[in-house]
Formats: sequence, C-alpha cells, structure tokens
Amino acid sequence: MEIRFFKFAERSRDFCRSVKWDIINTEYIKQLIRSSGSVSANYIEASDDLGRADEKMKIKVSRRETKESIQWLSLILTYGNEQLEAERKWLIDEAEQIRKILSAIINKLGG
Repeated sequence: MEIRFFKFAERSRDFCRSVKWDIINTEYIKQLIRSSGSVSANYIEASDDLGRADEKMKIKVSRRETKESIQWLSLILTYGNEQLEAERKWLIDEAEQIRKILSAIINKLGG
C-alpha cells in the first residue's frame, strides 16, 4: 500500500506541474500537493508500531487527506485540456479507491 499511496502523491504532483498556475489554481494546487502527500505520510506513520489506537487515528487522517485531495482535484481548472482532464479523472478514481481501502482497514481495526 505504501508504494501505491506514494505513486498517488507523485502523480498528483506531476499533474500540478502540468496545469496552469494562475490566481485561481495556485491555492488549490498547493492544497492538493499537501493533502496527496499526507495520504502516504500518515499511512507510513500508522505502520510504526505505536499501538492500535494511534494506528487507527493515523489511518483516519490518511483517509481524510484522501477526501481533501478529491476536493482539490475537482476544483483545479484544466481549461478544457483533454489530457489534463483524463489525468484528473484517473487521480480522482485512484483517490476513491484509496479511500475505500483505508475505510476497510479502519473497519478491520474496529471502526
């Protein structure tokens, strides 16, 4: 999972490098870079043997950051660029799958 979540952050970063950095997109891009990177960072922290409660909390933070990433991806303007739209759709789909994986882990840990 760590590699998959890292790849999501990496592709989100590359997507951000490709879109137009204008007055509208700049803040959304900054937020996406933070939240997408935080998905994998918190997941890595959850795997540090700190106890079940801390693990669950870090997984929940990771899931919340995934939801935020979806929000920022949805708000970034691509100005009709079909290639960027396709990448955005892929990233949103990947984030949804990651969210579901994290939700399943949380359920397994006891809600």
